[in-house]
Amino acid sequence: MIASNIVKIASKGQPLWKIHRLNKPIGLIGSQQSRFHGDYPKTEEIQIKWILKDGKEVITPAAIGASLLQVAHRHNIQMEGACEGVCACSTCHVILAKDVYDNLEEPTEKEDDMLDQAFGLTPTSRLGCQVILTAEHNNISVKLPKATRNFYVVRFI
Repeated sequence: MIASNIVKIASKGQPLWKIHRLNKPIGLIGSQQSRFHGDYPKTEEIQIKWILKDGKEVITPAAIGASLLQVAHRHNIQMEGACEGVCACSTCHVILAKDVYDNLEEPTEKEDDMLDQAFGLTPTSRLGCQVILTAEHNNISVKLPKATRNFYVVRFI
């Protein structure tokens, strides 16, 4: 009885699964729940062309407001993202076309520091976790470098 009153106070009378920010069932058997942390709500989508490490091209949909790292993980593009998108590594390094790069905000000092550790750095390199997609990014090409450096795995810290 007391527990149900606490739940009603905490959830304002709604079932606990509706407290989740996306109003999706959480932890229920048979629920269609995303397997990715930081799931973003459905919004307008654009298309991204990925140029993979082996040269293959893959086109995926991408939600506006998502980062390139989130989109890559959602569609099983092989982008590591060892720090889970907090700008603390360079494993989500991507190479952009010059016009796309020029239209982004300047990289922060923290991002520049991480990019200094990236394998195959180019003048148009960015971290995928720091590139937030807008409608203007429809049909951009995102090239993945041939390799990445994960200092946590190779123990060069």
